[in-house]
Amino acid sequence: MRPLSEIQVTTIDGQTRPLGDFLGKATLVVNVASKCGFTPQYKGLEALYRANKDKGLVVLGFPCDQFGHQEPGDEAEIQSFCSLNYDVTFPMFAKVDVNGAGAHPLYQALKQAAPGLLGSEGVKWNFTKFLLDGQGRVVDRFAPVTRPESLQGAIDKLIA
Repeated sequence: MRPLSEIQVTTIDGQTRPLGDFLGKATLVVNVASKCGFTPQYKGLEALYRANKDKGLVVLGFPCDQFGHQEPGDEAEIQSFCSLNYDVTFPMFAKVDVNGAGAHPLYQALKQAAPGLLGSEGVKWNFTKFLLDGQGRVVDRFAPVTRPESLQGAIDKLIA
């Protein structure tokens, strides 16, 4: 499997870039959705980002519509929703699949590097979080129920 830094991602405004452009810092990768019970986590993710971005954290949001059709909008609608409702300033990306044959290569790599409960690789729901170190290695995987605020200790270990 190729390094995460070489995987191509598409920003929410349509630019294709290697993931390496966003690495080099502690990185929190999250599959997000606008109409999910966990959607208020955008607030916590943004707070984490703002509090830690100058210390070496980046949060990357990847909208996904694979769970209960909870991200039905297009990229412009998603960007507008995130901006208007949660004042999101962390990098957002084009909608991706995280599971199945069409899973984005980033999520294929993340799931392989950090399997979930009982070794299952599949992402179970929106707002699953993967924490990477500055070299792009997956350090931990967090369930959707894990509130962003509770990740500060794990982040501190990477940015200290």
